[in-house]
Amino acid sequence: MQAAPTPQPGILDIALYQGGASTVAGQTDILKLSSNENPTGAPRSAQDAARDAAGEMHLYPNTDHAGLRDAIAEVHGLDPDRIICGVGSDEIIHWLCQAYIGPETEVLYPEYGFLMYAISTRAAGGTPIAVPERERTVDVDALLAATTERTRLVFLANPANPTATFLRGQDVVRLADGLPDGCLLVLDGAYAEYVEDFDGGLGLAAGRENVFVTRTFSKMYGLGGMRVGWGYGAQAVIDVLNRLRGPFNLSNVALAAAEAAMRDRGFAADCLALNTAQRSRLSAALADLGIASDPSHANFVLARFTDEEEARACDAFLKSKGVIVRHVAAYGLPHCLRMTVGDEAGTTRLIEALTAWRAA
Repeated sequence: MQAAPTPQPGILDIALYQGGASTVAGQTDILKLSSNENPTGAPRSAQDAARDAAGEMHLYPNTDHAGLRDAIAEVHGLDPDRIICGVGSDEIIHWLCQAYIGPETEVLYPEYGFLMYAISTRAAGGTPIAVPERERTVDVDALLAATTERTRLVFLANPANPTATFLRGQDVVRLADGLPDGCLLVLDGAYAEYVEDFDGGLGLAAGRENVFVTRTFSKMYGLGGMRVGWGYGAQAVIDVLNRLRGPFNLSNVALAAAEAAMRDRGFAADCLALNTAQRSRLSAALADLGIASDPSHANFVLARFTDEEEARACDAFLKSKGVIVRHVAAYGLPHCLRMTVGDEAGTTRLIEALTAWRAA
């Protein structure tokens, strides 16, 4: 029998990404708080747009995503020609690595950074380098010190996942200013909408060649199942990424839903208010129970336990009550559980389960 081809170097070093669990054996009443999904679901406007678009699913979608790019540009005050849309922000991250990474090049990211940074880097043949954080917060000095002539990309999620910590604007500017020529700072704004009066770095990217922003419709806009994301940056970078983008990478249904969701500013405002209120409730409850957490700037809270054994014990207890959170050992935080902020009822149920665990 003939042997299969050998994959490119780095491919077999990729650990498979595991999404948040959604089922528990023996449990039917499940509260899923493991994937940072919007507890209110998708906006009605997006659902209606998706249903209308479904009637044309036999037709190829528009290849330039003009309607969605125009909606994004209008809401955020951007040049639509400098926007690119992908299958979630994951696809855009992957394009960036395809475009700029190869053998003997490096990608930097904070040590607790999103797992896809390392996966996409290895897939492109590059070397991912996790840079130590300071108290679960990005250390700009450490990132700058780690750059070399081989560094091509620096990924920075702000707010960060899974820590939910936040890097202030002046620190992001200092990072961008300190990077060497030929290195692109990628600001992953998957959770940017959960910080009031924050543009996620769009203003910075508007005036610099070395800053690129990625965003997603999966969190605030409740379209995780549609898989839509977008990026914004220098025209030269957009032109490169468009050469990698498949001509029909987003469906008619996904494009229609995302455009409607982006224009539904009332929905986004309501979701922000809900998240802010319930995040405060959850953080206060954790503190009352003696469970540490950093101030969260996202739609989840990272709860820190005494050690991994205690974290696993709490996780198992919550599952026995049908509540699923995310044990983030894969991120290098084995003593932590990431808990999505739910709606009022979901937050109440989580707090009651945590209280019962503490009392057990």
